[in-house]
Amino acid sequence: MNPPGQKIVVTSSGLSNKLCMDPELSGQLKRVLDSIEVLLPQRAAKIDWKECHAANWRRHSFAGYLEPVPEIEGIHLDDLLGIDKQKQALVQNTSQFLNKFPSNNVLLWGTRGTGKSSVVRALLNRYASEGLRIIQVDKDDLVHMPAIVDSIKHEPYRFIIFSDDVSFEVGEVGYKMLKSALDGSVYAPPENTRIYVTSNRRHLLPEYETDNRGAMLVNNEIHHGEAVEEKISLSGRFGLWIGFHPFSQDQYIEVVKQWVKKLSLQCNATCVWDRHAEKAAVEWAYNKGDNSGRIAYQFATDWVGTSLLGRM
Repeated sequence: MNPPGQKIVVTSSGLSNKLCMDPELSGQLKRVLDSIEVLLPQRAAKIDWKECHAANWRRHSFAGYLEPVPEIEGIHLDDLLGIDKQKQALVQNTSQFLNKFPSNNVLLWGTRGTGKSSVVRALLNRYASEGLRIIQVDKDDLVHMPAIVDSIKHEPYRFIIFSDDVSFEVGEVGYKMLKSALDGSVYAPPENTRIYVTSNRRHLLPEYETDNRGAMLVNNEIHHGEAVEEKISLSGRFGLWIGFHPFSQDQYIEVVKQWVKKLSLQCNATCVWDRHAEKAAVEWAYNKGDNSGRIAYQFATDWVGTSLLGRM
């Protein structure tokens, strides 16, 4: 028994001898260290933004890191058809941002397949040489916004933090973090950063028929107006809204024709556009239940590819 007040000192050599003498203890310690190592974030090399134009935020346990994207998508603004007004609005805001003029955070909302995500990515091909960089963040990882912006705030480039296909339930942590960032609070991104978000929902939250029942008592909600205000409070913090809407059948056919022409030229070939092709395009959209730009591109790809294969 040790005398009162006497300290017990275990030296590294003593611990080493103990482990050597007790294989079971050694095995337990190894398992503990292996478990801890799994929880630790990877050691990621610092990104060279001069060479790297885009990155993804990768979550790892309690933290995360920026992972460079070695090759960016080869889509260009001119490839996106039928959304000229939307492209013009986004290009203008981005140009203001790159020139360090006042510019807004952007919400791109609307029908699926209309080019919301593609138009943001296409900005990189046009403006990377002018210092534009994009960091894509999943909506569940928006809680890491402070860590992300802290890693880029001193970089000489202009960053878009891009979150694709976002929707929330009220009270989600990511919802609160994004709302805080857009509101200019302590988590506000630095001057060299803007937030671009796409969503199928105009207010990024589910909307119900009960939301429009005015002063009726809905789900025991006495102050109904305050509940509705909360639902639109996030989207209202985006300075610029850009809406993407379904194509009419005539617009859809026109976009299909342009894609058939573009894809044919890329293959150094010519594909005939006639009544048969138009009927096939309409039937394709009917079967898909959608006549968006995405569907137009998919049909044109199939039509041109099938036509060229048939000539072999």
